[in-house]
Amino acid sequence: MSRIRKAVIPAAGLGTRLFPASHAVMKELFPVVGPDGVARALLHYHLIALEAAGIGEICVIVQPGDDATIRRYFAGPDDAYLKRLKKNPHLLEEARRMATWAERLCFCVQTSQEGFGHAVFQTRDFAAGEPVLLCLGDHLFRGTPDSPHRALVDAAEAGGGKTVSAVNRIGPADLRGFGTIAGRRRAARPELIDVDLIIEKPDEATARARLRVDGLGPDEFLGWFGMHALAPSIYDVLAKMIRDNVRDGGEFQLTRAQELQRQAEGYLALELTRARRFDFGQPDDYARAVAEFRCG
Repeated sequence: MSRIRKAVIPAAGLGTRLFPASHAVMKELFPVVGPDGVARALLHYHLIALEAAGIGEICVIVQPGDDATIRRYFAGPDDAYLKRLKKNPHLLEEARRMATWAERLCFCVQTSQEGFGHAVFQTRDFAAGEPVLLCLGDHLFRGTPDSPHRALVDAAEAGGGKTVSAVNRIGPADLRGFGTIAGRRRAARPELIDVDLIIEKPDEATARARLRVDGLGPDEFLGWFGMHALAPSIYDVLAKMIRDNVRDGGEFQLTRAQELQRQAEGYLALELTRARRFDFGQPDDYARAVAEFRCG
């Protein structure tokens, strides 16, 4: 796969589990205090990490009208407010950096809620035949020593043109929340896995019978981390699914498209053992993520 230059961030979910706060502020703009003590919106951290990974073109998938909300955030404060920030030079520099992102962001609007795969398909013109790094907009990510973004981009470049998904270890209780894989580790690089099967949110019996990866304990599985380096063919698969009305649970699911892509051309997964994912999907997770992310 050629070096990834573009990223897609889905931010079109309704955030119903975080109502009523999400009715006032889209969840991707919920505040998070970082280890450096600066309070930023969740989406803000994505852009920092993507820039550090060498990705300069970013497309955010939004509901109608939310593009203007995000643009206002990154445009930053007016001149009067900027004068106040002179007392805090690090915050003034943050405002200037935000303004550069405001000029570079682009948006795709999902006008109807028809599933994650449908949302991703809206960015087909943005991708323009290139691979993209897909990062869930309601997750925060951290890795050591490198960010998971860079680790996945590097793996994709060496992956022979196949899609590469980041995965991490999950237990039986987590299976119903994640796409989960079966596969074989590469001897020379055991964190890289040739994927043999992908199932979205499997039950425990199915996972135990069909979703095994060598090197894991009996109660360990590899599930989606929330970040995928997608080969361009994913858009052709999604286009065919939408044309043929192939739905799961009434929606066009990305995981179904990923399994179809795997069947056609192979698929890789990268196990991230030194990275963390902070899920903002519901109130308890948000509270825990904010506390743990602040502590580093």
